[in-house]
Amino acid sequence: MAERLQKKAPTAFTKPVDLIRERDTQIIARVLAGERELFHELIRPYEKSVYLAAYSLLQNEADAEEVAQEAVLKAYRNLANFRGDAKFSTWLITIALNEARGRLRHARLIEFDSIDEPAEEDSDVTPAVISDWREVPNEALERKEVRELLAKAIESLPETYREVFVLRDVEEMNIAETAAALGINEQLVKTRLLRARLMMQKILAPQLKSRRTGFLGFFSRKAGGSWL
Repeated sequence: MAERLQKKAPTAFTKPVDLIRERDTQIIARVLAGERELFHELIRPYEKSVYLAAYSLLQNEADAEEVAQEAVLKAYRNLANFRGDAKFSTWLITIALNEARGRLRHARLIEFDSIDEPAEEDSDVTPAVISDWREVPNEALERKEVRELLAKAIESLPETYREVFVLRDVEEMNIAETAAALGINEQLVKTRLLRARLMMQKILAPQLKSRRTGFLGFFSRKAGGSWL
């Protein structure tokens, strides 16, 4: 396995994402070769992402922390099974999501939406660019009330849409990575993301407007532009 993961050294023209993947590949090979103490170095950059992925489903900090720890342990025990087809971070987050879903099923906390629900179809509607919630000026995001509004809005999304929104617009995974992590096709990711952003806009627009009219600018700066 270690030999299969070995790759040539990055060149001066290697993209940052390739450098990250190369770093992970090299560390994984060394861990599998016996340097087990390097595993923490491998997962350290992704600890927050794993926690947020678990929290996006569980909506409970303690449960999310436990699931994140379980996911890391499971990744360690199954590291030899990582084939490198996807990024290590995607594989790790997939484990966390599966662990979180298993906990929810066991506790019977929520009912799962079917991934085949007929309402999820392509739409010609172009919402104001809710993806630009990340583009709210830094000084605004630093305000406690705005951060709380964003957090509550995300928490209010149905699980099916919340997990896509968190992976795409919070963790900034691309469409292919999100699809791989959730085990769904890319078109379904795009459709759910569109609906999640529409829901976020509906929730946030009135509240932000009531606090400061200028905040509404981030809904319309790129209206009509590309979302995905």
